[in-house]
Amino acid sequence: MTTTASHSHHLSPAFPGRAPWGTAGKLRAWQQAAMEKYLQEQPRDFLAVATPGAGKTTFALTLASWLLHHHVVQQVTVVAPTEHLKKQWAAAAARIGIRLDPEYSAGPLSREYHGVAVTYAGVGVRPMLHRNRCEQRKTLVILDEIHHAGDSKSWGEACLEAFDPATRRLTLTGTPFRSDTNPIPFVTYEEGNDGIRRSAADYTYGYGNALGDGVVRPVIFLSYSGNMRWRTKAGDEVAARLGEPMTKDAVSQAWRTALDPRGEWMPNVLRAADQRLGEVRKSIPDAGGLVIASDQDSARAYAKLIREITGTKATLVLSDDTGASKRIDEFSESGERWMVAVRMVSEGVDVPRLAVGVYATTISTPLFFAQAVGRFVRSRRRGETASVFLPTIPMLLGFANEMEVERDHVLDRPKKEGEEDPYAESEKEMDEANRQEDEDTGDADQLPFEALESDAVFDRVMYNGAEFGMQAHPGSEEEQDYLGIPGLLEPDQVQMLLQKRQARQIAHSRRRPDTEADLLELPAERRPVVSHKELLDLRKQLNTMVGAYVHQSGKPHGVIHTELRRVCGGPPSAEATAGQLRERIKKVQEWATRMR
Repeated sequence: MTTTASHSHHLSPAFPGRAPWGTAGKLRAWQQAAMEKYLQEQPRDFLAVATPGAGKTTFALTLASWLLHHHVVQQVTVVAPTEHLKKQWAAAAARIGIRLDPEYSAGPLSREYHGVAVTYAGVGVRPMLHRNRCEQRKTLVILDEIHHAGDSKSWGEACLEAFDPATRRLTLTGTPFRSDTNPIPFVTYEEGNDGIRRSAADYTYGYGNALGDGVVRPVIFLSYSGNMRWRTKAGDEVAARLGEPMTKDAVSQAWRTALDPRGEWMPNVLRAADQRLGEVRKSIPDAGGLVIASDQDSARAYAKLIREITGTKATLVLSDDTGASKRIDEFSESGERWMVAVRMVSEGVDVPRLAVGVYATTISTPLFFAQAVGRFVRSRRRGETASVFLPTIPMLLGFANEMEVERDHVLDRPKKEGEEDPYAESEKEMDEANRQEDEDTGDADQLPFEALESDAVFDRVMYNGAEFGMQAHPGSEEEQDYLGIPGLLEPDQVQMLLQKRQARQIAHSRRRPDTEADLLELPAERRPVVSHKELLDLRKQLNTMVGAYVHQSGKPHGVIHTELRRVCGGPPSAEATAGQLRERIKKVQEWATRMR
């Protein structure tokens, strides 16, 4: 049974004015409620799900202090995903009087320490070392971002072996879902009415609750489209516009083209993000920005672009660099504007002043996206907003619009080929159908590509599940309207301001002659971004309609597809847009009706 924190009326939810457990300076209402539930039930295993930025570390260390003080346990082991987080835990614990050794590797622990901070990889290498420690003394194990224990079978098995004898186990996560069906150690799974087992948290504090309580910032997503052009290995040039319905491979290649630092998309988006950061810094003087890059070469190129745009150097954090952890700490304490990182800053790393982000990576799992956005939501005072810049990729826009959806880890999803991709099987079926029934489409979709050029167009703003804005050129007055939103606003003020800005844009557009419009001048809600799944459904529907018409007309599949292309125009159905597919479906229906 999941318990969800609700708004507390008798206390300031974000910063209640008392510290009942005497460890942290002040506990937030959800931390206090989770403590009360734990102390009432005294369970051996407890899973706390709290949105990134809500304060899981404070809750866990407050609980550890209570258990040590009351002699329920004699030592603490913290397991974290990365070396940097391991050190961050040790530093946070020291502030409330719990001394953890972050450099522990083997042997007896010095008497000055209350326990150790280790990584999942470290436990994976020596599970018996940690099992022996748990057997010798009563131990509380805190498993931070526990979903990582399912990253590899060996890590999960090592955690089970190492911490099975532990007196108490506290598991924490901000994202209790995985793309796969690997069970997470020490997490309870409950079967629903549909027969599917889902993870069951003992205490949940979601983004929606935290936003209402002022514990996290509201997130404004600013999405940029644009024209992309690339060359396949076969030498074919392909052009597409971000956000337009296209095949899965084309989406991937257009996305990578946008992120290429040699094109125009990235410099324009970085320039816009820096303008946004400048506006935020008027209200929050130390606000910082973070670019999350796909790889180290891109990260270095983005850092160079930032220097050219801003005239100041960006902090560069590369995961295999020995000084990475130190650089993150230095950036956190400084007033510098920008940091560029690969994956290292996507999860758990605490830089509360980060307020503007650029999602410049092609990683497209909901878990990574939620953790990346979590770097910007930690609130220090009421009214702070976070701004995240995205390419107009249907999957990312879907994640952005589902920020408040609470997810559980599903164990019994049917396994299919291409486990990470829920549409892999239907995609495979459609490819087969197109090869058999459509004209020859060649191999271009399967080949690597070379990015040729890109440009950027401001596309839309997403906030609280709603979409605002019409398309605008970088540097235009219309784009500035959205980049210039004040950095300190209450959530309802954000919504109201976005509605006003869009109304002003629409009014301005109506006064201008149609001949002057070089972009699609429709509000965002009237420009739906069609997902890969919706495109697959349309292709499937077309093939079904063509199949039915084959029996009616006696013509082969390929002949009907060719005739549809001749009449309606456009490429083969495997590469056609949603609009072209709908047109063909309508035309087949017309032909079928005439023959009746």
